[in-house]
Amino acid sequence: MQGTTPIFKRSVLALLCMPASALAEQLPTTWQQAPVSVTQGVHGGVGLWQTPTARMAEEGNVSLNYTDNQEYRFWSVSIQLFPWMEATARYTDVRTRLYSDSEGFSGDQSYKDKGLDVKFRLWQESQYLPEMSVGFRDFGGTGLLESEFVNFSKRVGDFDFHLGMGWGYLGAAGNITNPFCEVRDSFCERPGEFSGQGGKIEYKKFFKGSASVFGGVVYQTPWQPLSLKLEYEGNNYSRDFAGELPQDSRWNLGANYQWQDFTFDINYQRGNTFGFGVHYAFNMHTAKQVKIKPAMLPIENADRAQIPANINFNVLTHNLYNNAHFLPKSISVQEDEFIIHGISLAYRDDVELTERIGRAIVRQLPSQIKTIRVVEYAASMPQLEKVIDVDAFVAAASYDVLQPDIRSTYVRQQPDPEALSLVKLTDDRGFYTGIETFWIQSFGNPESFYMYQGGVFLGGGYRFNNQFSVNGTAKLTVLENFDNFNFKVDALESNLPRVRTYVREYVTRSKFTVDNVYGHWQQEIAPSWFAQAYGGYLETMFGGVGTELLYRPVDSNFAVGFDLNYVRQRSYENEFGFFDYKVLTGHVNLYWQPEFLPDTRLTFNIGQFLAKDKGVNVDFAKRFDSGMVVGAYAAITDASAADYGEGSFTKGFYLSIPFDLFSVRPSKGRGRIPWVPIGRDGGQPLNRPVKLIDITEVRSPFVY
Repeated sequence: MQGTTPIFKRSVLALLCMPASALAEQLPTTWQQAPVSVTQGVHGGVGLWQTPTARMAEEGNVSLNYTDNQEYRFWSVSIQLFPWMEATARYTDVRTRLYSDSEGFSGDQSYKDKGLDVKFRLWQESQYLPEMSVGFRDFGGTGLLESEFVNFSKRVGDFDFHLGMGWGYLGAAGNITNPFCEVRDSFCERPGEFSGQGGKIEYKKFFKGSASVFGGVVYQTPWQPLSLKLEYEGNNYSRDFAGELPQDSRWNLGANYQWQDFTFDINYQRGNTFGFGVHYAFNMHTAKQVKIKPAMLPIENADRAQIPANINFNVLTHNLYNNAHFLPKSISVQEDEFIIHGISLAYRDDVELTERIGRAIVRQLPSQIKTIRVVEYAASMPQLEKVIDVDAFVAAASYDVLQPDIRSTYVRQQPDPEALSLVKLTDDRGFYTGIETFWIQSFGNPESFYMYQGGVFLGGGYRFNNQFSVNGTAKLTVLENFDNFNFKVDALESNLPRVRTYVREYVTRSKFTVDNVYGHWQQEIAPSWFAQAYGGYLETMFGGVGTELLYRPVDSNFAVGFDLNYVRQRSYENEFGFFDYKVLTGHVNLYWQPEFLPDTRLTFNIGQFLAKDKGVNVDFAKRFDSGMVVGAYAAITDASAADYGEGSFTKGFYLSIPFDLFSVRPSKGRGRIPWVPIGRDGGQPLNRPVKLIDITEVRSPFVY
């Protein structure tokens, strides 16, 4: 399209640069339409086939995707973090290339590449204006599919029309002049290969070089499960990484069929290539498990004057344990107060837990008792006090008010010293044991794309009192293919101490290993101030001593603390031996739940890491209604990208899932699925065996 007129180019440029706020002010606020059904593209993320669209899935939607189109296979996960933000992680398998030139290193495995995409909605579709999004594909890896794009989408009846402009991989055909080139000459040429060791955001390439217009249409057929997609793409496959791929047409077409939570698609691309895909979707807001739990105890005597003065504590304890899964530690009855200390064992929802506790108590509560004080313990420390107004609670629980609201009948607060002093308590003392499963996995390895290790952690210890204990965990491997490693320490030279890149030696040294053995002291040293100290074999790779202090008020959006540790690297040749490497590591830790980003938490760990590099680790976590948490983190330190090596800096992602979603009975606890694209030695923290932010979670729950 070399004949594009200057007027058209200026119009496109003006449209791309127009502030979203200026257009948003003109959007009708009353216009509505039925939700648009969206499907995933070949690379993951809402799109047509090769190209994205401006559309977004429902907030909380997760799509697990596998697509195949001859030269390429893609495994991807696309997550709708916010209504206006989509993120996609992807592995690309290039069948026409080998993982490496060394058969001894990677055999005949095909080339694998990691990629990350993100897309932001700038404004929603209105009656007259289309939806608009801007996005970045493969922006943090080796740049294999690196692209930037701007999209517009507009629905007309059963047709959803899409038009966009792409740069990089999406704009390789160059069917239109780059409009930004009209503004500055530096946008006319795109820099070549990715810089350094990869893993960095190559922002200097954004919106530079050749550009292409692309687009298409989706037709929703009268048969609801079936939709048809037609696409015009702007890529040029003559210089593709997979080789010179014949492209007889830039039109791609195909069909999507939805069945329950699955979507199946077939497509015909480049005028000569068939492809297919399988997608599974669920929503992290609505994910749930059918529960078998006891019915709420009825309020049998709303007229509390009829309740006998004597409380049957055996019946009360039975009801608390069986109906609320609340284990009482001690109970005290004062003139007009009922005080109970205990441990919550199962219910994640604080309102449901409090209602169940309240119902069990008021069934036997004499009329002179006006207040219930529930002191909840975690990690053998009183963490939270809930003060229940008995009359208000009975009215709400008996549905004697027009809009019953249990949450308004109690307040959450720092445990009152008087409530603590009026109850006689004995310290927790004695032996304890535990067992839990583990599953370690790694993607994209030279020996095999997927490698794993599974087994059980065998834990135990002795608690001397509420403050001091001795703890230990042994690791028993039952199932693995880690023994297929072709090498241990990687051959890359490192200017940093090898604090984590001996990981293969540690995980393969024995089927049975001692993960940690340590002494631990903890205490709330002042209201909302918690302290701990620990010493011993603290984690798989390091042992030593450390301390931590945390300030965390009840139901506060902010917490702050610090930790300081002096540790030595454990030997992978001897279960209880050490290497010579020693380091003082510690951080100031800030935890913030910003009001402008609901259900999110930002964590900043500022200090010195294990390799003696200094900087900050930033963790972003997003919680959904089901209790699932999606997070990402990155450590930026004074270690240069060259010193760090491949990946340029430490980064990772994780999914935290409540066990409650897999159990038919209420339960607490969580499992965490991490994904670290590549791990090296810079920006690596000590894996402390206990963190105060975790054991004080009940005070201001985020991962309830």
